[in-house]
Amino acid sequence: MSADEKAKAKGEQVKGTVKKEAGRAVGNESKTAEGRAEKSKGDLRAAKEKAKDAFKD
Repeated sequence: MSADEKAKAKGEQVKGTVKKEAGRAVGNESKTAEGRAEKSKGDLRAAKEKAKDAFKD
């Protein structure tokens, strides 16, 4: 996994988790959903990079 893509994936995962928890804390369902979506996007980016690495070898 390239370092740049790995950092983007991790950043999206962390940012999504923070938004989700902040939305939960204040009862804002749209922020919670937005955080879940962003975390999922980061998870997918990480999975894509792992798959690319697996096929390189």
